Amino acid sequence: MSAGEDSPTREDAVPAPRGPEGRPVPAQKPTIRNVAERAGVSKSLVSLVMRGSPHVSERRRQAVLQAARELGYRPNAVARSLVEGRTRLIGAIVADLHNPFFAEFLDGLQESLHGAGLRMLVGSGRWDPLFEAEAVESFLEMRVDGLVLLSVVPASLREAAASVPVVVVGERDVVGVDIVVDDDELGASLAVDHLVGLGHRRIAHIEGAPSTTARYRRAGYEKAMRRHGLADEIVVEPGDFTEEGGYRAARALLSRPGRPTAIFAPNDLVATGALSAADELELPVPGQVSIVGYDNTHLAAIRHISLTSVDQPRRDMGKVAAEMLTSRIADPSCVARQNLVVPHLVIRSSTGRAPE
Repeated sequence: MSAGEDSPTREDAVPAPRGPEGRPVPAQKPTIRNVAERAGVSKSLVSLVMRGSPHVSERRRQAVLQAARELGYRPNAVARSLVEGRTRLIGAIVADLHNPFFAEFLDGLQESLHGAGLRMLVGSGRWDPLFEAEAVESFLEMRVDGLVLLSVVPASLREAAASVPVVVVGERDVVGVDIVVDDDELGASLAVDHLVGLGHRRIAHIEGAPSTTARYRRAGYEKAMRRHGLADEIVVEPGDFTEEGGYRAARALLSRPGRPTAIFAPNDLVATGALSAADELELPVPGQVSIVGYDNTHLAAIRHISLTSVDQPRRDMGKVAAEMLTSRIADPSCVARQNLVVPHLVIRSSTGRAPE
């Protein structure tokens, strides 16, 4: 018999099952019982493997995983969360998804959460109290096991913290929750000290969006200026934490009589906008104006930007936040803690001697 004769014809093929109205009936999804039967183990052992339990031999683990792959089986997370009383999900809400600082922080957070068997969901507050509240409420409705709020302090924080463990990052004027925060006053002081050491006196500061981070960085700038006897040179231009905001604020500063010879920005995005403004006004950096950013994100290290910036260890802060959160999940009654991160200055080519 030829190969063609061995093959089933269209008439010989088994038709797909159909319902009462002739519509195809979807194939049933494989169950944990199917996986157990194929792997030759019990359902409880399959459950242990799917939860990542270490109390399973490698031989049986591989047998279960292979059976699951062959059957196309995926565990039902909803059913598992009902059984275990937890979802193993963590909600992370950031103020601005466009800020590379937040992205780099999330890398460290996710890495540590993954190691603890937790998965991360990300939402954005967009510097808007309404969006912050909606994001928090959405995650609580999903029954997350905890929340990490990055530069986000919603009005409902107390209620959220009463429901799940919460870690707040970047904001310190809150009580009853764990906090990871940079020493913003010290960071601002490092920037001013560096610029004064280069001979600058007319040092201006662009203020970030209303937040404790912006407030402490402004306070650090003003204290350092007074310490150097430059109280009369203090200039604070209103702004936000965006590149466009940095551009607008720097244009205003650099277009006025007696313009500053140096600008301290509240983050690297704002500093990048300030660089654009200086370029547009044909003011060489650092020949006519020096610019210092904050966060030391990957933007600062790009060669043609080469931005002097105050570094706060973003990935490490993410790991610390994850550790604090998992500790509180394990012991919700533990005393609220604050972890203060010490920044340092990374000097690049956006700062130089003050012009004569």
